Amino acid sequence: MTDATPEALYGSPNALAPHYRRFRVADRLLLTGHSHQAWPDVGFEAQQRAWLDAAEYVDDKWERVFAVAGRAQRGFARLLEDPDGAVALGANTHELVVRWLSALPLGRRPRLVTTTGEFHTIRRQLQRLGEEGIAVVKVPALPAATLAERLAQAVDDRTAAVLVSAVLYENAHVVPHLGHVLDACRRVGAELLVDAYHALNVVPLSLRKDQLAGAFVVGGGYKYCQLGEGNCFLRIPRGCTLRPVITGWFSEFASLATGDPSGPVTYGPGAARFAGATYDPTSHYRAARVFDFFEEQGLTPALLHQVSQHQVGLLAELFDALDADPQVITRDHALTASERGGFLALQSPRAAALYRGLRARGVLTDYRADVLRLGPAPYLSDAQLRDAMQALGSVIRGLG
Repeated sequence: MTDATPEALYGSPNALAPHYRRFRVADRLLLTGHSHQAWPDVGFEAQQRAWLDAAEYVDDKWERVFAVAGRAQRGFARLLEDPDGAVALGANTHELVVRWLSALPLGRRPRLVTTTGEFHTIRRQLQRLGEEGIAVVKVPALPAATLAERLAQAVDDRTAAVLVSAVLYENAHVVPHLGHVLDACRRVGAELLVDAYHALNVVPLSLRKDQLAGAFVVGGGYKYCQLGEGNCFLRIPRGCTLRPVITGWFSEFASLATGDPSGPVTYGPGAARFAGATYDPTSHYRAARVFDFFEEQGLTPALLHQVSQHQVGLLAELFDALDADPQVITRDHALTASERGGFLALQSPRAAALYRGLRARGVLTDYRADVLRLGPAPYLSDAQLRDAMQALGSVIRGLG
């Protein structure tokens, strides 16, 4: 077991780095932690196990596959501090969101409330629904501190659902008080879907403490969970009776031998209500093993939040020390540490050029429009963060 104390993770070399040799995290400046974190080496072994199980058991592998998927489901539930709901798995959030949307009574309640700050999965799909006559109300995402209140005010008895992120993907602003939105939805019989992708495993999120037990939650492991592609989930509240129109045959998997295929469409219990169909289970092998790895190393959400706050705070301090021209690049100094998620967002009209300049110097980042995003990860040392910010200073000066 690694000495997973904050100090051990800040030092050089980082105490976790030896577990990520295949991604060479000690040798590269990977500030992509908000998008694609490195996978621990145990994930490679798990992918091999998926192949070997298929070779050994052929079509009888599914009993083992479902057991592995159950471990992934429990892993997501633990991160949400959710003992009551069910967790459906999917290859990506889009397929899960589409199934969920298909279950809403949009014929009777043709109105969806969302924000201007949603990731493209929700933004694009709702935009297309709007073209088909669904009323899509977009509440300004900023300021995030009052977003929940404004969303709640936008809910009426024609609203089928509200869709909102727990942390905004573009600028890392945390959206507090989402329980108030759920209360507003309950008063009129609407549903709430929380996109937790940029909160999961980096920003505290407890469905019980946040009063979100009645909410649907969508997210995945591509970012801060280090699970890689193919590991997304939809958390379903207890007692859900929605009947998705887009539905896969795995939803009736348990009753295929006894069910009446000519009768009404039935749904399995819990997570099976939103199940899909035959899929590649390799990603779930990887997820189950990486969840185990996090537990073995003591990488709890609380510790990872502490490490993230330190790392993003250090990047902010180092950026301020550059004393860059605010016309070239700046950050939101009004945002407190508790209001900020797992990456540092820097505003610049030259964000694309800065991204390219950093990449040429071996610092991997990304950008969205005029926002350069710097995402640390728990396997990086403070020394690596200093090197990355020094490289940013060189790029800024090179812009002339």
